[in-house]
Amino acid sequence: MTTLLRPGKLLTIADYAALPEDDRRRWEFQEGSLLMSPGQPPRHMVAVAQLYGVIEGQLPVGLRAVPNVDLDLQLAPPDQPGTSRRPDLIVVSEAEFHRVENEGGLLRASAALLVTEILSPGSRRTDNLVKRGEYADAGIPYYWIIDAEAPVSLVACHFAGTFGYQDSGEITGVFESAEPFGVRIDLDALC
Repeated sequence: MTTLLRPGKLLTIADYAALPEDDRRRWEFQEGSLLMSPGQPPRHMVAVAQLYGVIEGQLPVGLRAVPNVDLDLQLAPPDQPGTSRRPDLIVVSEAEFHRVENEGGLLRASAALLVTEILSPGSRRTDNLVKRGEYADAGIPYYWIIDAEAPVSLVACHFAGTFGYQDSGEITGVFESAEPFGVRIDLDALC
C-alpha cells in the first residue's frame, strides 16, 4: 500500500493521477475517494467501440474522441480532494489531447465538449443522476446517456447554466444533431 492510500487520507487529482495503472479494475474518483466500478459486459464494450467509430468518423477537424479515459471534473482546487470520472467516450479539442500527451495529467472538463455514458446494470442511477449533476457542475456543454437495451435509446443533454442539463427525452432509431457537431447515429446499429 502506498502512502497515498493510507486510511483517512482524501486524495487530490494529482494524488489520483500518480497512482499506478490498474488494468484489472475500473476506478473512478469522487471527492477524494476511490470508487471501484464493476467490469462492463460485452454488449457495453461493443457499444462503446461502435459509438467511437461512428463519432470519430464525423468529427470536424480540431476535435478528438477518446474512449474510457479519466476526466478531471475540476470541481475543487488542486490542493483539495478532487473528482475524476471515466466516461465511456469524451470529445475534446486536439489541443487538450496533445496537452495530456506532452505534459501528462488528466483530460480536463473545461476542455471537454461532450461526455457520453452507456448505461450498465450497475451504473443506471449513477449515470442518470450523479454524473448528470457532476458533469453539469463541471460545465461540460453536452452529455449523452445511451441505454443499450432494446430499443437502444439516447438522451441528449445540453448545459443550460444554472438549470443544469436540459433534454427533450429519449430518442430511439436514428439520432441526428447539429450540436455539438454535425452527427448522425443509427442507435439500433450500436449493439
